[in-house]
Amino acid sequence: MPKSTFLQEATARGFIHQCTDVEALDAAFENGVVPAYIGFDCTADSLHVGSLLQIMILRLLQRHGHKPVVLMGGGTTRIGDPSGKDESRQMLSDEQITANMAGIRRCFGPYLNFGDGPTDAVMMNNADWLDTLGYIPLLREVGHHFTVNRMLTFDSVRLRLDREQPLTFLEFNYMILQSYDFRELSRRHGVKLQMGGSDQWGNIVSGVELARRMDGAHVFGLTTPLITSSSGAKMGKTAQGAVWLTSDRLSPFDYWQFWRNTEDADVGRFLKLFTDMPLEEIAKLETLQGAEINEAKKVLATEATALAHGRAAAEQAAETARRAFEEGEAAETLPTVKVPAADLGEGIPAFRLFTLSGLVASNGEARRLIRGGGARVNDVAVTDEALVIGNTDLRDGAIKLSSGRKHHRLIRTQS
Repeated sequence: MPKSTFLQEATARGFIHQCTDVEALDAAFENGVVPAYIGFDCTADSLHVGSLLQIMILRLLQRHGHKPVVLMGGGTTRIGDPSGKDESRQMLSDEQITANMAGIRRCFGPYLNFGDGPTDAVMMNNADWLDTLGYIPLLREVGHHFTVNRMLTFDSVRLRLDREQPLTFLEFNYMILQSYDFRELSRRHGVKLQMGGSDQWGNIVSGVELARRMDGAHVFGLTTPLITSSSGAKMGKTAQGAVWLTSDRLSPFDYWQFWRNTEDADVGRFLKLFTDMPLEEIAKLETLQGAEINEAKKVLATEATALAHGRAAAEQAAETARRAFEEGEAAETLPTVKVPAADLGEGIPAFRLFTLSGLVASNGEARRLIRGGGARVNDVAVTDEALVIGNTDLRDGAIKLSSGRKHHRLIRTQS
């Protein structure tokens, strides 16, 4: 059992997958403040739930008196991390990367306290040092510490080759630059620990070894497990798309709904990983069975949403869900989509309106939903996919669309 409170709680909550030297790291946590970093490449203008585990372990680290370092991949995004990818990432322009970085910054504010104090979180950009590198000096200084033989054994490379998918020379360099990041953060800011998902193990170990070989530094690597649902679904993806962390990409209500729809077998595990609730309270919720497990799901949804969007938004989402699902009301706070008043005046086929609402991704999916009996308009089942929905269907200025029992939209008109 670790002695440091951070490793104790991180282990109890299920955050720990691998560690390079857990006893020495435990001692470092006991002996003072440990600065630890996780890198986030700027491939979109927001992060989604697939990145939330990494944010939560940084949050846990700070709660135990250590210093989180958020490293933005302004430099490495130009290359693309091949880990877990069958194909090369789309090349982004510098302007796109800058815009994405600005968007991603918003994701961390609700979870971490930033500032100038010894345990305050800081945000850095690896472009600050990677952009100044000369190619030949990098090869001479860093390149000879890496052997191609070993690089070919790492999962990020080997899996792509085993599947006979192309791996560009550009991507092949990613692990070198990520390792260089660790060495630079160790030199410049005394960072002692890199954390990341289990697919980053090879890159992290390479950084630990580079810091040791070049500087004699004793630094550490720690990975979190790959999180999937009990049915094997990848975290952060749904049939409706990615579960984004920012409200402009996904409403707090839909975010609440995502957690409310957690599979029964995952409720306790997700409470431990994605909320701050005490383990003793979680243990009580884990004992609930049958229909009572739905109450634990509501707690999970509200607590997870409160972290991302604030307590008021979480409680409003919970109340909206209660009214919509338990009382059958078209609550005013349901996600709303506006359509031109002229279009609704002429009438819109039901399958098309469901697509416009965002409840389904395509007209074909809308037709299948209606044929399968899962579509409702104003809480009345729709059986005809060509049924025309128009102004006569407005109720208090809105039309309520439902996909199954848990996904709803209000349709309103705009001039």
